[in-house]
Amino acid sequence: MVTISTENLSVRLGRRDVLHGISARFEPGTLIGVIGPNGAGKSTLVRALVGLIDPHEGTVTLDGHDLAQLPARERARRVAYLPQGQTLHWPLTVERLVALGRLPHLGPISRISEEDQAAIEEAMARADVSHLAERVATELSGGERARALLARALAVGAKALVVDEPLASLDPGHQIDVMEMLVREAQGGAMVLAVLHDLNLAARHCDRLLVIDNGRLVADGPPAEVLTEETLRTVYGVTGYSRMLDDVPLVVPLTRWRG
Repeated sequence: MVTISTENLSVRLGRRDVLHGISARFEPGTLIGVIGPNGAGKSTLVRALVGLIDPHEGTVTLDGHDLAQLPARERARRVAYLPQGQTLHWPLTVERLVALGRLPHLGPISRISEEDQAAIEEAMARADVSHLAERVATELSGGERARALLARALAVGAKALVVDEPLASLDPGHQIDVMEMLVREAQGGAMVLAVLHDLNLAARHCDRLLVIDNGRLVADGPPAEVLTEETLRTVYGVTGYSRMLDDVPLVVPLTRWRG
């Protein structure tokens, strides 16, 4: 199992301070959503959590070890990362695309082993793309492509999965499919962290939500405690209401807050 922690994490990009003093612990067996307005620093946070950005101040640790001191290949084996806005340029089959997830386990001239192939097939099954194995990935629909890219991340075999806006450009049905897939991964014992914009899907599926605003962690807890009408006003600048409907959280933004 994998646990990632931050202590007083601050990140500076160029001359701009993007994150300010974030302390949090991300534990296995939970689906954690990171939400907040555009430009709040959500993607910067997840990139710091996977070691792609060095802290300006503070630390990120992976199972108690300073992330910056771990070799890149080891980080890639232990934490699978799917960035936002993934564009496919090469006409690979889905199976070959998913096989790229095994790169952290391969040497410069290594071939795919039986173990690697088993991991590829298992990842495709978990992401429900086995039937697409021979399809050319660039010809897939948006929903199929999203699942194939998730399968590539799952093929790493890591015990932590970090995904940045996995629902972008998906219709409601495919958004639900992807969220249910992330729930299954968390229920299987993985630490799963997802940057999300759909507040209802975040509230319904996530065990815990972190709210980032202007680079600061302003709320952290169960969805029902975090997604309040006050949060909608102060963080998103909108009026709205938050209710439970048949035990399902419902968050409805209404108008811009003019107060």
